Amino acid sequence: MATWQLQEAKARFSELVETAEKEGAQVITRRGVETAVIVPIRQWKLLSAASRPTLKELLLQPHPRFDLDELLPPRGSQKHRDPPEFD
Repeated sequence: MATWQLQEAKARFSELVETAEKEGAQVITRRGVETAVIVPIRQWKLLSAASRPTLKELLLQPHPRFDLDELLPPRGSQKHRDPPEFD
């Protein structure tokens, strides 16, 4: 994976894209900090397909991922606690 400075990447963008197609992901830095990656489309499609589901998708699933009864303690097993007194 090669690293390109932003100015160099802008000036030689066509070469950057060709290199990404042939050699894989190319990192772009701005002021020495990694800020972006150019990847071949086939790699992007694989990464996108393997992404985690969104919160909406998780909430709309027909079957929960866990059983609440296993996570919550049985009712009555917790000791009662008096509420705090405020002056």
